Amino acid sequence: MTRLLPHPVLTPVLAVIWLLLNNSIEPGQILLGLALSWAIPVLTIRFWPEAVSIQKPFALVRYTIILFYDIIMANFTVARLILGNPDKLKPSFVKLPLDLTSDLAISLLANSITLTPGTLSAQLSDDHSYLLVHALNETDPETLVANIKQRYEKPLKEIFESC
Repeated sequence: MTRLLPHPVLTPVLAVIWLLLNNSIEPGQILLGLALSWAIPVLTIRFWPEAVSIQKPFALVRYTIILFYDIIMANFTVARLILGNPDKLKPSFVKLPLDLTSDLAISLLANSITLTPGTLSAQLSDDHSYLLVHALNETDPETLVANIKQRYEKPLKEIFESC
């Protein structure tokens, strides 16, 4: 069964994303979305080194809501900073020590940071012990690290790794 449907959670998610991107629920789009959402996981199964195991699905929903909220709020903050006085910006690089061990969780953390305007994941250390994060305007690196660890890393550890 896993060969025919290797990622049962990913398939409906991809189908919904397809329909949202096409802004249509016509039968042809639904069929094409279902075909693609089935074919993509089947054709890319060899690129997934480990099976994805979600320990707490409701924590994933909560994490997604928090991430979307942070992305929206950060857009307003970055717009205010850029439209205000960009000469007063204090860009900086911050080392974020990692408690995560799974490659998937680290990748999702790095992507979450990059998706949030004003921050960017710049580099993962060779030993995966820290992530270098660039912040557009940061005067308190300790607070940035604490916020990322609390809002993103802690839930990802709860969702994808055994605590």
